[in-house]
Amino acid sequence: MAANFLTEIEQRIPSLSKGQRTIARYILEHYERAAFMTAAKLGVTVGVSESTVVRFASEVGCDGYPAFQHKLQKIIRNRLTSVQRIEITNEQIGRADVVNKVLQMDIDRIKHTMEEIDHQGFNEAVTQIIQARKIYILGIRSAASLANFLSFYFNHIFDNVRLVNTNSTSEMFEQIFRMNQDDVLIAISFPRYSQRTIKAANYARNRGAHVISITDSLSSPLAASSDTCLCARSDMASFVDSLVAPLSLINALVVAVGLEKQGEISQTFSELERIWDEYNVYEKAKDDEKNDAF
Repeated sequence: MAANFLTEIEQRIPSLSKGQRTIARYILEHYERAAFMTAAKLGVTVGVSESTVVRFASEVGCDGYPAFQHKLQKIIRNRLTSVQRIEITNEQIGRADVVNKVLQMDIDRIKHTMEEIDHQGFNEAVTQIIQARKIYILGIRSAASLANFLSFYFNHIFDNVRLVNTNSTSEMFEQIFRMNQDDVLIAISFPRYSQRTIKAANYARNRGAHVISITDSLSSPLAASSDTCLCARSDMASFVDSLVAPLSLINALVVAVGLEKQGEISQTFSELERIWDEYNVYEKAKDDEKNDAF
């Protein structure tokens, strides 16, 4: 659907002003670069004023330039190669004050995630997880770190969690083939989307399991294979995936589930604390060591 936006721009060219036609032609040829340009930068690039760029965004049916930019970004989200991401990052961030720029971008991701979160879907996910016979968690490539984090904490809350290892497609299906309508699959994927994760989500739905996806938008191919979709912004164009907002969303999911099972968790952690102390799992603070001496 998003790609149709370029067709719409092309169809509108005859009705645009001369300057706007110049913008349109540049976007049709270089939309992967234009998607990350400010209105001012795009204007300088094609030789028109910033106001002409803003008017152009309205002429092609967008409610302001940010909405226009977001539409372009949706088109390319799963198309950019790592090399293209590096080139865009150089243009977008540059080399000056990198740390502040990246941190600010991540702050913006979390803000947008908060504004767009589906609270009803989030609550439904919590209910499905608590009621599940078995909880399967799947994340591939960079999303594997998110899957591992979620699995680590869920294993402290439940005794029915399975982190799906995905060295190969056949190995993945061997671990989930017993899935049924009493189970939940939490599938995590962000651009560039993993085909294996989407295949697993489709398989789980066909088996009757409830599929909870954690992805970047409702236009994600993973969302179409899900019963419940939780969206977190991950729009960073760099070759490094920005997983700050997805991790924050997963934190919220763990906390929400934990609050529903608070009594059981208290007993679990009391026992774990005893084990950790007995087997010296964690480094003790100096005050604790002094107390042990008496």
